Amino acid sequence: MTTELRGLRMIDPHLAEATALVTGANHGIGRAIALAFARVGVKLFLSWHIAPPRYDATQHTAARETGSGGAALYDANQQNPGEAVLAELAAMDAQAAGMPADLADPAAPAALIEACRAQLGAAPDIMVVNHTHCVLETFDPALAEVKGEFPLALVSAEEIDRHMQINARAFALLVCAYTSAYLAREAKWGRIIAISTDAASAHAANISYAASKHAIESYARSAAAELGKYGITVNIVAPGPIQTGYITPKQAGDIAAGTPLGRVGEPEDIADVVVFLASCQARWLTGQLLYAGGGWRMPQ
Repeated sequence: MTTELRGLRMIDPHLAEATALVTGANHGIGRAIALAFARVGVKLFLSWHIAPPRYDATQHTAARETGSGGAALYDANQQNPGEAVLAELAAMDAQAAGMPADLADPAAPAALIEACRAQLGAAPDIMVVNHTHCVLETFDPALAEVKGEFPLALVSAEEIDRHMQINARAFALLVCAYTSAYLAREAKWGRIIAISTDAASAHAANISYAASKHAIESYARSAAAELGKYGITVNIVAPGPIQTGYITPKQAGDIAAGTPLGRVGEPEDIADVVVFLASCQARWLTGQLLYAGGGWRMPQ
């Protein structure tokens, strides 16, 4: 698909005036999802959390100017303020609001649902759980000694807990808060979409992240089994390599060579899949995991 075609409305998803909550929406995939929803008339409530930067402002500026992927550009993108995305949405005449939220706090999920209701006048019909915590960890002391662009440390109790709190526990609590609000307003249709990874079953040198994403997939399937009777579908998108800033030019070449569609994925590629899963055309899909990676992975 050419750049000119990407993001165009090819079908009517019947989402005009629906309300969506998107977490982790200040950059990358989350931002692209918000913009894609806005194009089809969805009202948006965004959340984001900006962690302390690993690089200084001068390094961020240099990384943005060169546009060359790597740790500095990824870190710079993560510092993008959520208010900047809200401004983009306002320029599109989209109705949108949002707030920062640290989803390590178990009170944050319910607070987000309530803030969406209070600020947009409706609890979310669609919930996209896109936020993530990712710190590279390994079981192998030899790997931990390798000094790469991204720090890699031996697995620790602290980071296991952080991954599980922010990724897995927050997803489960968001589903609970969403469902309670859904039932309270006697809604008839709903969509929950989890963003996972195509390496959730195992990810060497990123073990706690992968484990937390695998837990999300299990929670999502359980939710699909339990909530279908209420008209709620629950599905999972597992992206392949997506350029959110971290992929270097060399890595991009290697990924493109190993991908049947011949390029690195972009955030908009995932956003289009999410809009489809939220659409009326996806009404008969639930409990499914869609690998969205240009054929990078083809599970049996």
